[in-house]
Amino acid sequence: MPNSFVIGILKPRQFIPLLIIAVGIVAYHNSFTVPFLFDDSHAIEENPTIRHLWPIRTVLSPPAANSFVGGRPVLNLSLALCYASGGLGVWWYHAFNLVIHLLAGLTLYGIVRRTLLRPGFSERFGASAEWIALAVALIWTVHPLQTEAVTYIYQRTESLMGLFYLLTLYWFICGADCSGSAGASPSRSLGWFSISVAACFLGMASKEVMVTAPVMVLLYDRTFVSGSFREAWHQHWRLYLGLAGSWLWLGCLMVGLHARGIGFGRGVTWWGYAPAECRVIVRYLRLAVWPTRLTLDYGTYMPTSLLTVAPCALILAVVAAGVLVALKRHPALGFLGAWFFVILAPTSSVVPIVDSPMAEHRLYLSLAAVAALAVVGAVAIGRRLFRKRQREILGCVTGGFVVLLLTSLTVQRNQVYNSAVSIWQDAVEKCPGNFRAHYNLGAALLQTRNLPNAIEQLEQSLRIKPDFSDAHNSLGIALEQTGRVQEAIGHFERALQIKPRLADAHNNLGIALMNQGRLQEAIGHYEQALRVQPDYAKAQCNWANGLFRAGNAQEAIGHYEQAIRMAPNFAEAHYNLALALEKTGRVQEAIQHYELALRIRPDFVQAQDALARVRAVQ
Repeated sequence: MPNSFVIGILKPRQFIPLLIIAVGIVAYHNSFTVPFLFDDSHAIEENPTIRHLWPIRTVLSPPAANSFVGGRPVLNLSLALCYASGGLGVWWYHAFNLVIHLLAGLTLYGIVRRTLLRPGFSERFGASAEWIALAVALIWTVHPLQTEAVTYIYQRTESLMGLFYLLTLYWFICGADCSGSAGASPSRSLGWFSISVAACFLGMASKEVMVTAPVMVLLYDRTFVSGSFREAWHQHWRLYLGLAGSWLWLGCLMVGLHARGIGFGRGVTWWGYAPAECRVIVRYLRLAVWPTRLTLDYGTYMPTSLLTVAPCALILAVVAAGVLVALKRHPALGFLGAWFFVILAPTSSVVPIVDSPMAEHRLYLSLAAVAALAVVGAVAIGRRLFRKRQREILGCVTGGFVVLLLTSLTVQRNQVYNSAVSIWQDAVEKCPGNFRAHYNLGAALLQTRNLPNAIEQLEQSLRIKPDFSDAHNSLGIALEQTGRVQEAIGHFERALQIKPRLADAHNNLGIALMNQGRLQEAIGHYEQALRVQPDYAKAQCNWANGLFRAGNAQEAIGHYEQAIRMAPNFAEAHYNLALALEKTGRVQEAIQHYELALRIRPDFVQAQDALARVRAVQ
């Protein structure tokens, strides 16, 4: 790593934070136009609790029924801030995600630097602490594995939790440094410990993986500060009581959450799930070192025989044994190993996550251990093989090359995220047996009106998983739009046989029936959709459409107005309400709603024509 070779020209403490920020912006400069994907629709587009910042209690109390933000009030608040800044424009959401990630990178830099300057390490690494910490932070920040947690908006859950996790540790280190300094004020270290506890509470309210943070703070204390668990407790027991209190807070937040697809009782045992996760963790290790064939969706849990996973289980057993030995003999090395495995433990151990047993965003924090081990290991090897000046030059060249390579891979990965079609096409190519990837690609193609290819992908999804209700529902939409209405009705009905409370299928079946003139049956399905999902504005609007077609314009007006109360920016509801108002002679009110529809959607041709027609006859 460079030292005297560069230090005469540059002042590290001044330029390093700016360098981390600049390189991070370069890596993610092409992520700001990536559209809402996958779970973004539920967490953002269909989330009414982020529409207003006041009353704040609503924002901080997302309903448990929304499993994407339920029990995560800090996440919901961050989404509400983005909505307040730019509505549903994606730029603000991506900017916020990148700010979180850059702050996390800066915090990681601070943690590594302060650790290397502690007694026992400053003698070996003190002169190079700034540069080692910079290399670790840069590699972690621009590594392409991080794209899922940064570019995919909803996975802010991981990066936001990760930021608070790192801040919890960093502020503990600041407090420990203060208490260990001669003449330091006890109140100053107490202040650092207090905000460390506060960060831990905020992390618990962002994502549940934060549950491991108190454990890792204690292990850091034992390894780098106090020297033993007994001494760590003796010196900082008040801090640990505060950190442990965050577990109670997390327990309260998780009450009533049953829809995350996590836990037992879903047909998967812990002894069946754990062997499969051995293969997943080994794959995580490979991706951390060699990040190729990344994908947004690796598929759902598949039963795995012990014989199949035996090689991975053996590798994992050897690595885990090495970590346990290192914790005793080489505590700093053991801490890095523990960091990797302990943070992954809640999502990659024995508790089944059936819908998503593997996901790249889960490596967000664990990757820091791999980066630190790689950089410190390279420094140690360099000191054995090269002279000081050679080490400095070689460190600059090698480090710069690695960061440049990882940055270019991240930029390329962000390009794949540029549209829903491209990201799901990528997932299908890399995981052709993933029914969910085929379904999402089909749904994305359906949005772009590429109906033949959409139908092909949705049918492929159903060949892999015939009882997939969402695929039947989307296939029904595609078939109806190609004129194959009777086939579409069959798929909507099949979706409802599999999942009777699927509101979208009720709504879509209602549309198909209404187009066949079966108005009463259609209205019955709209009513069913609203029983399942009372704030379903589209179903409310379609119910009104059915009443309007049946000649009951006056009653339809009430349903249109209800749909607009549910979704004030629903342009079609304003347009249809205007038609009904015009039908009942309320022309001035109709003009107002035509204008509102055009204000929401300036390219709404039917509203333009209707408004021009009404004004022409006035």
